[in-house]
Formats: sequence, structure tokens, C-alpha cells
Amino acid sequence: MAIFTGFVGTYTKQDGKGIHTFELDTEKAELSNAKVAAEVNNSTYVTISENEKFLYAVEKGGKGGGLAAFSIDNGQLHKLNDVLDSEGVPCHVTLNKNGTRAFTAQYHTGTAEMYSINAETGQLVDLLDIATHEGTGPNPDRQEKAHTHFFGTTKDERYVIAVDLGTDEIVTYEVAGEDLLKKAVFNVEPGAGPRHLVFHPTECVAYVMTELSNEVLVLAFNEQDGTFEQLASYKTIPADFAENSQGSAIRISSDGRFVYAGNRGHNSIAVFETLEDGRDVRLVEIVSTKGDWPRDFDLDPTEMFLIVAHEKTHNVVLFKRGAETGRLTPANSEVTVPEGVCVAFLKGN
Repeated sequence: MAIFTGFVGTYTKQDGKGIHTFELDTEKAELSNAKVAAEVNNSTYVTISENEKFLYAVEKGGKGGGLAAFSIDNGQLHKLNDVLDSEGVPCHVTLNKNGTRAFTAQYHTGTAEMYSINAETGQLVDLLDIATHEGTGPNPDRQEKAHTHFFGTTKDERYVIAVDLGTDEIVTYEVAGEDLLKKAVFNVEPGAGPRHLVFHPTECVAYVMTELSNEVLVLAFNEQDGTFEQLASYKTIPADFAENSQGSAIRISSDGRFVYAGNRGHNSIAVFETLEDGRDVRLVEIVSTKGDWPRDFDLDPTEMFLIVAHEKTHNVVLFKRGAETGRLTPANSEVTVPEGVCVAFLKGN
């Protein structure tokens, strides 16, 4: 048992300050010590380097926005620098494994962007390339233009995958030096509004959470040419739920046995068990998240727990997770973090 440090990226429209931190005591099954880690304008998404020395956060400022880099020292953040050369503010950021590249998705400008990083110092160097998406979808309010919502590498890092809610597309890019080269485009069902994607840890399968249709899509992935093929789709909310609900985050357990999908509005997480080497899934349960607008969630490093950040009720809620069943049980512990949007953990303790 151990105490782990978690970070929450937040909006700064109300009481959110940017990056907040909290502690998880796995022996007591308790969250505590929530506080501000760094004040960053609209730092809604954060990610941590593989060596856990650095944290990167989206930031609003400059021409529109970009990224800020921080060093991590005993769970404390110290700002290194920022690069704010993007026309828009990113909504998502990921890194490659050696920490030399950061990839961001810009919802409002419909772009996927790549930054260079000095892996030794952790400092951001430059905005290297911008891939611009074009197109529309059938939803006039949410798909009037491209809205990139996710940009992350494949398992072997041969490709980087962009998910575009506005155009109903999943776009595969190859990194060629300082350039992003488009290799393939997969079109999901019109109006689905894909938002985030996770890969199965061992199989050539990806799972996509759709924001507008509230579904999990199961996709086969061809590692050779970067193409996708849809295998199945499943609703993440009850069929009789008629109120507004929007899909949010999607996560997968490290053993590939369970997929978790968040629903904002229905305020729940749908738990799926993977079948047939990950090429299909089965709904296990849909669990209330004990808050309003569960924007993001993540498994802790032990995967004995799942932690949910709610944007509207400003609470981060702890759930116990059954490793063999995948099921979630409220741990009756929460902390206050205003306007929570993203959750990330340090694996060390």
C-alpha cells in the first residue's frame, strides 16, 4: 500500500487555478490534501513524461495558446518555460516515450500540432508542425467545422492518431522528422462525434468514445498502413435515457480486460469487459459517478482505484475497482477541485 500523487487540470473560468494536486492513500482508500500546484490559464489537460521528471500542461495565452513545461520535484511543480505560438488553445496533450515530442489537439481551430522538447532539460523548444483538418458533420451545433479532440501515438509510435469530433474522422499521421504526414483517414458513423481513443495493450485494437452518440466503438487497427476498420459499437448510457448526455473520457486497464467510458449528463461510467482478444466488448455495468459532468477519470498506479473529476460540482471522487470483475464501488471519499477536466498520476510514491 502507498500514497500516490495525482494532478488535475482545470478550467480557470471560476475558482480553478490551472493545475491542482491531491493525494491517494491506497491503504485507507482515501483522497486528501487537494491544493493548487501551479496557476496556469485554462490548463485543462496535463500529461507526465515517461521518466516522471516533467509535466506538460495546455495553456491559454500568446497568440492563442500552447504548452507549458514543469519539472516535478517530490510532487511539486516548478515552471520551466512555455511555447504559446498556436492560434488556438489545446484541449489535449500527449508525449512520445522518450520525451522529445508533444502532440496537441486544438478543438476550436480543428488542428493537430507537434512540439519539440529538450528531453534532458524538459524544456519546450518549438512548435514544429500544424496539421489542419477540414470538413463538417450533420450536427449543426457541434459539427459546423473540424474540432480535433485527441492526438496521441500508436503503441509502437510509428503513427500518431488524431480524433476529430467535428468531421467524424480518425486521422493517421506519420512523423517524418519535423513534419506530420497524413497517411489514412477513417470515417465513423456521421454524427457520432468521436472524442478520445485508447489502444488495447497487446492486440491491434482501439476503442473510441463518441461524444455526440454516447458510444464505444471497437476498431481493428492495421499496424502496417495505419488504417482502421470498425468491428462493433455499443451504447454507454441506458436506451431509455432521453436527457442531454455527452461522452467524455475512455480508459483501459493495463491487462486489457476492461474498458471504462464516461458520460457527462447521465453522470456515469460504463464498464465494458473485452472479449475475443479485444475485438468485442460486453457491458458489465453503468455506475453513477457521484457528481455532475464527469469530464475525466483515470486508474491509479495500482489499478485498485478509479478517480473521477467533475467539472460542474467541483469534486474528485474515489472508487474501488475489482481487478477480476472490473466493477466500481464508491469508496466514500472525495476532495474539492474546482472545474476539474483531466486526471493524471505519478506512478512513484
